[in-house]
This record gives sequence, C-alpha cells and structure tokens, in this order.
Amino acid sequence: MSKSSSTALLLLLTSFILQLAATAIAIGVNYGTLGNNLPPPAEVANFLATKTYIDRIKIFDTNPEILRGFANTNISVTVTAGNGDIPALTKLDTARQWVAANIAPYYPQTKIIRVAVGNEILQSAVKEWIYNLLLAMKTLNQALVDAGFKDIKVSTPHTLGFLQTSEPPSEGRFRVGYDKQIIAPMLQFLRETKSVFMINPYPYFGYSPKMENYAVFKANQGLYDKNTHITYFNMFDAQMDAVYSAMKRLGYGDVPIVVAETGWPSAGDPDQPACTMENARSFNWGLVRHVKTRRGTPLMPNRRFEAYIFGLFNENLKPGPTAERNFGLFYPDFTPVYDAGIMKVTLTPPTQKPSPIAGKKYCVAKAEADDKALQANIEYVCSKGIDCKPIQAGGACFDPNTVRSHAAFIMNSYYNFHGRQDFNCDFGGTGVITTQNPSYGNCFY
Repeated sequence: MSKSSSTALLLLLTSFILQLAATAIAIGVNYGTLGNNLPPPAEVANFLATKTYIDRIKIFDTNPEILRGFANTNISVTVTAGNGDIPALTKLDTARQWVAANIAPYYPQTKIIRVAVGNEILQSAVKEWIYNLLLAMKTLNQALVDAGFKDIKVSTPHTLGFLQTSEPPSEGRFRVGYDKQIIAPMLQFLRETKSVFMINPYPYFGYSPKMENYAVFKANQGLYDKNTHITYFNMFDAQMDAVYSAMKRLGYGDVPIVVAETGWPSAGDPDQPACTMENARSFNWGLVRHVKTRRGTPLMPNRRFEAYIFGLFNENLKPGPTAERNFGLFYPDFTPVYDAGIMKVTLTPPTQKPSPIAGKKYCVAKAEADDKALQANIEYVCSKGIDCKPIQAGGACFDPNTVRSHAAFIMNSYYNFHGRQDFNCDFGGTGVITTQNPSYGNCFY
C-alpha cells in the first residue's frame, strides 16, 4: 500500500471513530415553543451544537424560523404535520404541496430526517384523523419520494394508551380493534419504507410513591416477569418491552422503535408529589446513561434507541398544571435546570483548578450503591473527557482495585471539574457529599 493510500485510510478510520464516539453519546430533545421568553432558534441551534451532546431535535410543526436556524448545523430534525392536516394529506396533490411548502425550501441545508404525521392520533378519539392516518402517511411518503427526498422517512408518535396489556412486559398486546385493523398495516408500511415505530413512554405517568425508585432509575428490588423469568429494575425498560412484545405478537418485532417523547417535570402543584427536581434529574440522568450504553432492554438486547427527551425548555405559556411548564432541561437563558448528563466537557483541562472552598466537600459513592451502577458512573465520566488514568493499572488510585474505590475517585473528579456544585454529585442517586477527605497514600482527591 502506498504512503498516500495509508494516510487516506488513517484519516478515514479516524473520521469514522470520531463519528462513532459522537453518535454513542448523542440524544435528542423535543423543542417546544410555548413561551414568550425563549431565545431565537439560531441561538438555540448554536447552543445545542457547541455546548451539548444533543444532536437531534423534534418539533411539533414546521416552524420556518427553526428550520432556517438549524441549517448547516448537522443537527437532525424531525418535523410534524399537524393533526388537522391528516384528512387533506390523503390526497397526493395536497401532500405534494405540503412537501413543496414545508420541506423543499429547507432541505438538505437543514438535516430533516423524518416527518411525524400528527401526534398521538390513536388517543385523540377523532375518527376522521384515526381512519385517515395511515393513508396520509403513505401519501406523504409518496410525495417525498416524488420530490426526490427518499431519505426523509414518515412515521407517527403513539402514547402507550394503545396497549391493552402492558404488565408483565412479555404479555404486552395492542388494543383489540386497533391491533390488526390499524397497527399491523402501519407496521407493514414502516417495514417496507425502512421507517420507525414512534412511541412516547412516560414512566412519570406510572408514578406512585411505592414505585418511585423503579420509575426514576434508582436502586430497587425490581419487578419479576414470570413468563420470561426476567426481573426489571426500571419502568422504562418494562414499557419498551411491553411495546416490543405487542409488535412481535403481530409479527413485526424487527421494526425499529424510536422514543419520540419521554421526560419528567422538575416542579409541580402541591398535589403532584412526583414532580421534584430530584426525580427529574434522576430519571433523565438515568435515561441518558441507559441510552448511551446501547445495552437495549431485556427483550431487545444491544439495540440502540433514538430517544427524545421532553423537553428542551421550561415553557411558561403551556396550559394545564404547573408540571406542564416544568419539563425543560434548560431555562430560557440556557442555564441547566439540573445536570442530566448532556452537557459537553471540554477535553482541555482548565489552566487553574477551582479555588479551594472553605470547608471543602467531596463527592463519593453512597454506601448502598451497587457495583453495576457505580461501573456505569465510571464509564459515563470517562466518556466526558475527565482524566481517568489515576484509576488505571499503574495509576496512583488504582489500588484498591475495586469498582467502589475507582468510582469514588472518578465521581469526585467530575464533581471538582464542574466547580463542586452539589447537583453534580447526584449520579442518579448513587453519589453523596462528604466533608471527610477520602485521599489516601498518593491518591489525592
């Protein structure tokens, strides 16, 4: 092989590795706009591209300002055709006009990857929408193909209300009347067009005080599925596998699933005990870490799920209870509401360490945290560019060679790097602040 060929191959491999690394830590977000204090879309696009690992957004319309703002950012965009447009979109001429008006002016400069036809239509109880949904999806897909936009796929998001049975997960099945008449033909269309089945799993809506830890990715005793002999330790996996079981029952277990919406509000009304900063942080932190590991679910091992957190900002004009206005990862000034593990950490260490704080605090692992969760913490922090050499063989903090000891050092490194703010020691409920210096030997915290 010539020198020039070797160099070209090396560059290609380097590019591939960098792309793979970026993909492994990426996650999507639903970008809602029901607020009168939100920043301009171009600023939002720049913030997401430069400051976060979010590399895809889903919007609930075809807002021209957003589509222009995300041009040339390489951030993938899913747009939505409104519920009320469904009957008209069953006509090919109308579908072609829709594509000409809402896709053609922006694509491919804006990386539109998908059109969601309506939102949660099967739960709408509007028969005109429900019975025209699949035909509208097929017609819009044809209009996209006719326009030369073959890479833009068509789907529609569903609530889990379309399940007749969801517990245990192995017995998941779609509601009778929807299963063979609507869902099966839709899954066939998605398979044929190489599209995805979009669902909105919300453990938040399954909350009860007794099930809190199970719902928010905290340590719990788990729930046992007698059919598969699998114990589920988080509600998200259970909901995903219930949908998969229902799809497989119809013969479509091979169709990819996209998590179109999931999230947790950080504040609520007095009668909404689930809506706390701690629960929101624990759920979204756990979700990001879970999706990032690509471990899939017990019934779908090693599957990578494209997942969109709801939502990007706290939206002050959303109607309904207080919780509806507090689903955001960020305040309108881009300040994180809490640490969800989606902010980038510069790979260049700061020139100065944070100034010592009176009564210095340290972040270590909780006594009850299990090794599986602590190992996940190590993998997460090391993926963020934090120096993990001290816990590697020959490093000052390698001995004792235990997951707990290594996790304590790494969790504290992350905590220090971010300025020792208490919420950066949460780690999905496995971290705790202490004033006792855990340093030992040549291992300095």
